[in-house]
Amino acid sequence: MSDTTRAPAAHLPSPSPRRATTRAVKGAPPRTWRSAPLRRLTPWLFLLIPVGLLITFTYVPVGNMIYYSFTDWDGVSPDRDLTGLRNYTDLFTRPELFRVFFVSFYYLAAAVVQIAVALYFATVLSFDLRLRNFFKGILFFPYLINGVAIGFVFLYFFQDGGTLDTLLSWFGAGSDHAWLGDPQSANISLAGVSVWRFTGLNFVLFLGAVQSIPGELYEAAELDGANRWQQFRHLILPGIRPVISLSVILAVSGSLSVFEIPYVMTGGATGTSTFVIQTVKLAFQFNKTGLASAAAVVLLLIVLLITWLQRLLVPDDEVDLV
Repeated sequence: MSDTTRAPAAHLPSPSPRRATTRAVKGAPPRTWRSAPLRRLTPWLFLLIPVGLLITFTYVPVGNMIYYSFTDWDGVSPDRDLTGLRNYTDLFTRPELFRVFFVSFYYLAAAVVQIAVALYFATVLSFDLRLRNFFKGILFFPYLINGVAIGFVFLYFFQDGGTLDTLLSWFGAGSDHAWLGDPQSANISLAGVSVWRFTGLNFVLFLGAVQSIPGELYEAAELDGANRWQQFRHLILPGIRPVISLSVILAVSGSLSVFEIPYVMTGGATGTSTFVIQTVKLAFQFNKTGLASAAAVVLLLIVLLITWLQRLLVPDDEVDLV
């Protein structure tokens, strides 16, 4: 039979997707007044507990601290008389209260060393290197140790005739110098302990940022004849700029709020008292909670100001390496 004698095929129109959707919607159960509000409230119900905890343990204490800074409360008695700006005036007019900020320069210089060391090891260990996972663990391990334990360990390390003097005597450089006995060497020693402890945190941040750069860019750079330094300067450094900016913010705020290590090792003696140590002593040793609250508010404002200036001078522009 020829093709011309065949019966024409029946072409039935297929239902359009719009009609199918309309039928499915028509077949669905009707929405009630109970289901629609509950659906809108579901995200807020999930946020209720974390937001409640944030307000209870963060914003309410900060509000109370600001209120206490305008009073003469001693932290014990129920009487809280408003004194206006007297606590802030005392804080800025008494040099012994504001002088401790200069101790932060030791930790700020140590933070620069810390970021440089972490960036170096993150760059080196991001490439194929023997035992690189072992070295990653060594660098990150100090950050996992409790700060109080680190303080006690290095307290024996720097004491007279301790571990450091023993190591120096092995190389014929024995010293009777009291490492924690004068302000300069004590602050340098404490800042060195901070570098040893917090380098691992910056190292992990930098390592994750370096490894997030696509491998094709490294291959293209090698094909173009770029060495390791050129790859770091033109590829790695621009690619991890947001993480470096974050590390700088953390370093500045951390250098202003140092507390744990100097408090455990020296208790703020021999010129090692930081602004936070002084604030704690004002509140719990001298019972001047109002003045201590004013000092805490000033520290908070300084950290916010430095963070704002850093973000203003070095904005987080979108990085495009392609």
